[in-house]
Amino acid sequence: MAQGARVVLADNGSTDGVPERSAADTDWVEFLDTGGNLGYGGGMNAGATALLKARELGEIDSEFLLLSNPDVEFAPESIDKLLACARRWGNAGAIGPLIVEPDGSIYPSARAVPSIINGIGHAIFADIWPNNPWSKAYRDDEDMNTEREAGWLSGSCILVRWDAFEAIGGFDERYFMYLEDIDLGDRLTRAGYINVLCPSASITHAQGHSTAVHSKKMLRAHHDSAYRFIADRYPRPWQAPLRWAVKSGLGIRSILLSS
Repeated sequence: MAQGARVVLADNGSTDGVPERSAADTDWVEFLDTGGNLGYGGGMNAGATALLKARELGEIDSEFLLLSNPDVEFAPESIDKLLACARRWGNAGAIGPLIVEPDGSIYPSARAVPSIINGIGHAIFADIWPNNPWSKAYRDDEDMNTEREAGWLSGSCILVRWDAFEAIGGFDERYFMYLEDIDLGDRLTRAGYINVLCPSASITHAQGHSTAVHSKKMLRAHHDSAYRFIADRYPRPWQAPLRWAVKSGLGIRSILLSS
């Protein structure tokens, strides 16, 4: 742990006592009870708010904030490499590491923000027609070895600039589950920042396995997020047919996956 670093462990409604014990065993970790499951973005924002207060009081002095899932394993010097990468890219709002799955495969964690056509096609057909052309285009993320710009980065572990994170208001908490990282990356870009993949820094993480099997609740959350992402970006009255088409397509997808 870097000298002077402050860690906030934001607990999103766990009941097994593990986060409390973990924080109690480490003097540089602050346990934060969020009061319930706020969703991924809500939990991250709660932790960031606690650190922001410490920053405003002068208790910490940092240009950067590291947001991470609790089950991430960092390779040696990976945080230092993320910081070095951030300093090479002065306009980077978010910097993400290479994500290695437990089986050694590389997770495609740096992608382009989906176009309206590719996004709709992927959302509707990904689970019922895996090799559809829209999903292939959406997953056009083969280069995971080059330090480069990306449309968005996996939210499981990202280093963000405080100024950038505050400028866009952090995560949009309307996204309870799914697409909150795509939304964050897109809003950073719209605010004049960039997202950067830093493959010299690596972590190990079982990416998305807990939601691999769609329960009705998860399916509904995914559809709510997909519709919100489109509706926010196409809000004008004359774009209503597009929003209707997206909602109808997601409804059809829900029926097909639930049957």
